[in-house]
Amino acid sequence: MTATHGTTPHRTTHRTTHPTPDLFALSDIKGPVLRPGEDGYADEVTGFNLAALHTPDVVVGATGADDIVAALRWASATRTPVAVQATGHGANYPIDSGLLITTTRMTDVEIDPTSRTATASAGTKWRHVIDAAAPHGLAALTGTSTDAGVVGYTLGGGLPVLGRAYGYAADLVRSFQVVTPDGALHEATKDTEPELFWALRGGKGNVGIVTQLTFDLLPFSRLLGGGIYAPGEHTEALLRAWADWTHTVPNEMCSAFSLLRLPPIPQIPEPLRGGFWARVAIAWTGDPAEGERLIAPIREAAPVSVDTVEEMDYAEVDRIYMEPQDPLPARESCALLHDLTPAAVRTFLDQAGPAAQDYPLLLVEIRHMGGALSRPAAVEDAICARDAEYFLETVAVLAAPPAAEAMEQATAALQTAMAPYGTGRTMVNIHGTPGNEEDRARAWTPEVYAHLQQAKSTYDPENLLRYGHTVTPA
Repeated sequence: MTATHGTTPHRTTHRTTHPTPDLFALSDIKGPVLRPGEDGYADEVTGFNLAALHTPDVVVGATGADDIVAALRWASATRTPVAVQATGHGANYPIDSGLLITTTRMTDVEIDPTSRTATASAGTKWRHVIDAAAPHGLAALTGTSTDAGVVGYTLGGGLPVLGRAYGYAADLVRSFQVVTPDGALHEATKDTEPELFWALRGGKGNVGIVTQLTFDLLPFSRLLGGGIYAPGEHTEALLRAWADWTHTVPNEMCSAFSLLRLPPIPQIPEPLRGGFWARVAIAWTGDPAEGERLIAPIREAAPVSVDTVEEMDYAEVDRIYMEPQDPLPARESCALLHDLTPAAVRTFLDQAGPAAQDYPLLLVEIRHMGGALSRPAAVEDAICARDAEYFLETVAVLAAPPAAEAMEQATAALQTAMAPYGTGRTMVNIHGTPGNEEDRARAWTPEVYAHLQQAKSTYDPENLLRYGHTVTPA
């Protein structure tokens, strides 16, 4: 039976039983088991986003599915809350107790060129998949940074660089191997465990810890991509031209408008270093000549200082958005927008444009959605962004007060100002620091959130997976 939004198929509820704590020993785990103060603890708990500094009571460095099974059986027996971390790009909530399971040692990738699929383990980065698939002329639906983890990205739906052309990363998943909080190992597909399969595609990590997943790859190896940069004082001309242009381009044209206020640090190349820039990022897998013709109006809209758009191997996809490659403390937020009307453009400019002196946010971006991102899923899932035409994201690199306070205020002010043009929802992967239940629920429609609560009650009735962007059991 296929799960549907707002309904829960009939199934037997599996209630967790609690063996005595000594039945499952952490000493059975092959990977490191570390507590605060022990050698290696600090390195083990630290992820890419340094804004969330984790201090769990114990951290387990899993080496495989067996370690995760043993760790969750121990947690279930002792009623210890659990979190999981691969790369830590999504680490926006500090874990200050309980058990943290890290999966950085689990990076196996298997490519099947005949079925055009990849099977990736829990700690695999997109870079691992891309490099393994490239020799076969295949590509994966990665996001703006290939340093991010495959599993966490996909569990949140996965918004790819090429989303308008191919849809969400979760749309391509064939199966999950997942350990539920009672320590049971499941193989979840649309046919074997449809409810679990539904919840894992867009519901984030609320029902279990994924040890591996298998997903489809796409038969291309090159694209036209890069960024068109104009000085920040030309923001309005470029943004208005881009907003109008997005109503005319085919679904295969993927783009985003960004305002970048870049610090003068060596990691940023000249001449972008230390500057204020308006950028249109481009990704197109069709005929390169046709792509060049389509983006001509963007190049003509404002004086172009830097233009990196060119044909490239898909393995070079990081060059399009130029995401940071070194760990840093970041605060992000997002909102889904129905449309980008002239009034919405004016509001955006008033908040974050050139007139906003000393604006504290590193990046403010509007991504063009629609196309395949609006297409209904072939198998029902928990993604609730298919009605959005645009996606608003902010990123701030956190500093000491009062700069951090200014960043929070600027983030909140922009979100409030743009709310009249929004759907009222966010995307779970880029939601930012989760607040109370009402705030966390904004990543889903009320019907889907209620469905996720029922799934949570089935697979995690004691709410052991309670850190970060979690759903409360019904």
